[in-house]
Amino acid sequence: MAKLMLVAAGALIDADGRVLVAQRPEGKPMAGLWEFPGGKLAAGETPEQALIREFAEELDINTEASCLSPIGFASHDLGEFHLLMPLFACRKWSGTPKPLAAAALKWVRREALLELDLLPADRPLAAQVRDLL
Repeated sequence: MAKLMLVAAGALIDADGRVLVAQRPEGKPMAGLWEFPGGKLAAGETPEQALIREFAEELDINTEASCLSPIGFASHDLGEFHLLMPLFACRKWSGTPKPLAAAALKWVRREALLELDLLPADRPLAAQVRDLL
C-alpha cells in the first residue's frame, strides 16, 4: 500500500484575474515543469498553515488563513506514494512574489493555464482554476 503524502497548493489570483505558477528548479524531480506554489505539510500543520508558511518561504509574501478558499484537490498516484493536494485560491496577500525556491514565476491568464508544461498532478487543478475564474 502506498504512503499518503499531503501537499497544499495555492492559486494566487491577481487583480487582472491572472494566476501565478512556479517553474521547478534544476536538481528537483521534474525540473522545468510548472506548478502551483505550495508544499508538503509539516507535522501538526493544517493545509492552510502549510500554505501560509510555504508562501513566506518560497515567494516572500504573507497571507492569512481567512484569505484562502478551498477550490479543489488532486489525487495522484506517484508510485511509492499517493499525493493528495488540496488547492486554495488566494486573492489577498502582502508583498510581491519572488522566485526564492523556483527557477521562475509567471502570471498566466486562465485560458493559457493548460498550455503550460505542468506537473501531472497540477493539470487537473489547472482545469479546475480555469473553470472557476
